[in-house]
Amino acid sequence: MESGDVILRFENISKIFPGVRALSDITFDIRRGEVHVLLGENGAGKSTLIKILTGVYKADGGRIILDGREILPEDILQSRKMGIGTVFQENSLVPHLTVAENVFLSREIKNRFGTIDWRRTYIECQRWIGEMGIDIDPRAMVRDLSVAEQQIVEIVKILSQEPSIIILDEPTSALSDHEIDNLFSIVNKLKNEKGITFIYISHRMEEIKFIGDRASVLRDGHYIGLLPDLKTVKLDDIINMIVGRALDEKFPKRDVEIGGVILEIDDLTVAKTIYNVSFNVRAGEVLGLAGLVGSGRTSAAKAIIGMLPKKSGTVRIAGEIADIRSPSDAIKMGIAYLPEDRKREGLLLTKPVRENVTLPTLRKFKRFGALRKSLEAIAVNGFKEMLSIKTPSIERLAKFLSGGNQQKVVFSKWLCAQTRVYIFDEPTRGIDVGSKSEIYKIINNLARDGAAIIVISSELPEILGVCDRVVVMCEGRVAGEIGRREATQESIMKYAIGGVR
Repeated sequence: MESGDVILRFENISKIFPGVRALSDITFDIRRGEVHVLLGENGAGKSTLIKILTGVYKADGGRIILDGREILPEDILQSRKMGIGTVFQENSLVPHLTVAENVFLSREIKNRFGTIDWRRTYIECQRWIGEMGIDIDPRAMVRDLSVAEQQIVEIVKILSQEPSIIILDEPTSALSDHEIDNLFSIVNKLKNEKGITFIYISHRMEEIKFIGDRASVLRDGHYIGLLPDLKTVKLDDIINMIVGRALDEKFPKRDVEIGGVILEIDDLTVAKTIYNVSFNVRAGEVLGLAGLVGSGRTSAAKAIIGMLPKKSGTVRIAGEIADIRSPSDAIKMGIAYLPEDRKREGLLLTKPVRENVTLPTLRKFKRFGALRKSLEAIAVNGFKEMLSIKTPSIERLAKFLSGGNQQKVVFSKWLCAQTRVYIFDEPTRGIDVGSKSEIYKIINNLARDGAAIIVISSELPEILGVCDRVVVMCEGRVAGEIGRREATQESIMKYAIGGVR
């Protein structure tokens, strides 16, 4: 089905939060049956606009027109009844319920007696899971699923509602290449066969050129303009429009002398998770830890810092055995870990940015037991500027920041710690293209200062662009090791799928 007439129009949408104007007179339209990409840096206003469309926020000005009628959704349930389905960047699943219960929550399938028909519920859930081409048990508890699997369940939940407009906010951030391919196949099928409209938010430039038709660009709460054909526009032109300036190289080059071994992992084993994992990282080196989702990358990192109990194996720092039984032990011994799941493991959402950044290193800001807030503020404001964290104040609660800015706060926390070993698990997930470049520069600077760095990433171009050496994991084991010169996406994938022994 061809995309055509306007299905949705934003007219002069404005939104003001205390201390910040999030949106200023946003006006543009979206056509029926297209994938309309919403582009902008973190804090540009993308998520705020979507939350107004879905009734999470109320606009302070302007109107929304859907199929020729002005609408004003009061909440997500009402927007769903209007045919708008949303997959937010942070999942909204209920952990203690099963996959099927989450998929059909508040719209349960009932029998003629008015009770839930569990047999049909699980059959229908399995049918939609099958549409995604993945293998998840409808009876599995959501709390037992990985971040990637939970994201897939979110997408299945929305697709099963068969809306006329589907909003996908960073839908691929936790998905493997295979899962992304499946998602894109479903998007194209729904768009072409059923005329469903997609509003798509992503910071992955290659991805939006592949899946998107047109794009609207926001910057600092203002509408910048329309990209009418994403297939033909140059990547540099997209980036320039988003950030308002030309970027230096995407992956800044560095010339760092690599020194002796700082971190050494030997035969690390976690019951039923990882098996005899061994590798090392040298001073000034950026080691990539690659593999498919579920390969054991994150589990290895968590075992190193004491978040997962080790069945066996040793961790050495500068040649000395490190008895690490908890993350606090790891911090004391000079290991910093930026987690994959920032909300559950990386942030105190009800605390201000300032407290989140300095929490692991408060002793640095104390004198005679008293906290010197002026020194703390100087340090945190420095990181705010360095990483372009969009917040009116370092006293703003972390929960009020956009997802990408929350990630920057977690990053700042460990930069503030100034440790010897950094483990960055998906460091640029949800980060805009301009900030990614800044983070890569910071990683280079840390390496130049002699730190040993591990980067875990699902984005192979990122692994290839920033790492000196790549260790590839498959099914909980180290499948292979590749030097920078020999590393390609193909060589990494061969190890990741178990094709090289």
